[in-house]
Amino acid sequence: MEVWTCSGLTRFAVLFVIELATRRVEITGVMSEPDSAWVLQCGRQVTDAVDGFLIGKHFLLHDRDPLFGDAFRETLAAAGVQTVRLPPRSPNLNAFAERFVRTIKESCLDRVILMGEASLRRAIREFVAHYHGERNHQGLQNQLITRPVAHRQDGPIACRDRLGGLLKYYHRPAA
Repeated sequence: MEVWTCSGLTRFAVLFVIELATRRVEITGVMSEPDSAWVLQCGRQVTDAVDGFLIGKHFLLHDRDPLFGDAFRETLAAAGVQTVRLPPRSPNLNAFAERFVRTIKESCLDRVILMGEASLRRAIREFVAHYHGERNHQGLQNQLITRPVAHRQDGPIACRDRLGGLLKYYHRPAA
């Protein structure tokens, strides 16, 4: 993602992990000039024994980016997660991740002018919260990823908006 910073237009990489069964997304890092040490640290975070996103997971699919080096794969293997490198030029094998990238860009990031890394992080954080709790997913029978508390069937309709109204969620508040 390209962001305006004090030094001009800067390209940031966003590393995320998506659970295929639930479509739940975890942003593991945002960096302007990613290197394999940064990816290795992100790998340590997602395999943390206490609150790592990959606890209980057995496989991690990833593309052929050279940043996912031997040290990264060894870190995940030590936590019991087998890494699977996708074949070259095969975006359909990673369709859920590709769709998430397209959705966050079209619904959010391409519609705002980001000024600095903090604004990028905030936009991503707000979108992921919207994606999990306020956006219906057709692949999940039009359900939300995180189940909300039961809402009323009648009464006034409320609107919750994020990012200045860019993302909206209409619901009936609980009594």
